[in-house]
Amino acid sequence: MLVYNTQLHKKVELTPIEPGKIRMYVCGPTVYDQIHVGNGRTFLAFDVIRRYLTYKGYQVTFAQNLTDVDDKIINRANEQGRTPEEVASEFSDAFIEQMHRLGVLDPDIRPRATREIPAMIEMIEGLIEQGHAYAPGNGDVYFSVRSDPSYGTVSGRNVDDLKVGARIEANDEKADPLDFALWKAAKPGEPMWDSPWGKGRPGWHTECSAMVHRYLGTPIDIHGGGQDLQFPHHENEYAQAVCCWHEPLANVWMHAGMLLIDGEKMSKSLGNFYTLKEVLDKYPADAVRLLMLQTHYRSPLDFSFDRLDGAVGTLERIRGTVANLRWAAENSCASAHELTDADRAFGAAVDEASAEFVRQMDDDFNTAGALAALFGLVTKANTYLDEAGAEAAGAVALRASDALVELLGVLGVESVRPSAVELPHELVELASAQAGYEGDDASEAAEALVAARAEARAAKNWAVADAIRDGIAALGLVVEDTAAGTRIKPAKED
Repeated sequence: MLVYNTQLHKKVELTPIEPGKIRMYVCGPTVYDQIHVGNGRTFLAFDVIRRYLTYKGYQVTFAQNLTDVDDKIINRANEQGRTPEEVASEFSDAFIEQMHRLGVLDPDIRPRATREIPAMIEMIEGLIEQGHAYAPGNGDVYFSVRSDPSYGTVSGRNVDDLKVGARIEANDEKADPLDFALWKAAKPGEPMWDSPWGKGRPGWHTECSAMVHRYLGTPIDIHGGGQDLQFPHHENEYAQAVCCWHEPLANVWMHAGMLLIDGEKMSKSLGNFYTLKEVLDKYPADAVRLLMLQTHYRSPLDFSFDRLDGAVGTLERIRGTVANLRWAAENSCASAHELTDADRAFGAAVDEASAEFVRQMDDDFNTAGALAALFGLVTKANTYLDEAGAEAAGAVALRASDALVELLGVLGVESVRPSAVELPHELVELASAQAGYEGDDASEAAEALVAARAEARAAKNWAVADAIRDGIAALGLVVEDTAAGTRIKPAKED
């Protein structure tokens, strides 16, 4: 399996540190507001990567943090006249809710920055002892960037080039403009904790390194996040780990591409800024996943509501195909022991699509190529069903259905309609009037209507047949005649 390592700027063979196991960490959100749809794309990408690694048989331990202490949280709290803790609690819950709605699996470990202060202090003390950090006496602690000869490893940047444009804030006492805060002295009204340097709180870059080391050990197999975190956040994480524990933080660094809205960068000033909640309030999560996964995770994703509408249609087409394959499997008139050339050709197409799905996913989790293989199978399945009719091989149809359900499930896309169709009880009254049905079961009533319509058509009694059809249509249903049989289903289904 090949994965693109951002640090090396190339694809490498995935070689777990411990055979059969993957330790994986993805940077979580700073919880001061609802996450936007671009954040959702990043978390979805790594959810699918995690799912596929599990599908391939790896035992994956997945950790993701919540940054619940930060300048943005403090500023939002001050704007709203609330405490930072109240803001962080509200939007931590909101983030988890939206992840559940999007179908993103919960991490195995979800540390929160405010509960990991001792681990961060221990790491900072280690960096000071080894000459990689310093406390100027004002309550702050800074990491000395130039003390790390490997600085720039993750992002590929040169330290001397970074100095251009760097600056020292008025209240900073940095030895070098490039140095970054590991610990910040307390300010009135801010969250604060006791430390060897006085009351204060951790810097943003501090938490992830300490959390990874505490919960997963270093190095880990995969560290991920959005492309915007590559520098300075991931660069600084790496530097802290190398200097404190003398080993890399991660063997492979992975970054998801940015999200554009109709080809433009998302911006509140442009009026094209959307939260994930806003999108999920209007569209099914499976359609959102389907749209996002049609672009490779490292590539920019051009998001639009027109494309999302298209994804809704694609999802319904897939679900309709799966339903029709299952229907054909249950109602096939073909012998279970005699396969035609068409049956064998379609069976081979199922095998090839499944193999192509794995080939594409093994090549740096290429969901776009994997979905193309499944879309192709959907097209072939529909052609096969149309041509084979009642003679469709039930076993082959079922195998195709199972393959689509399983492989789309690997991507977290539900290809079976969420619940079985519940036929309205009004069918009982209609069947009583049109078919002489005397029971009280909607499914039995549907069967009676289908039989009565078939009998009327056989007798060329078109008026009765049409009356049954029109009565069914008035209930929002449709009679579908297929070579494998007749069924009643909602009119909106494919």
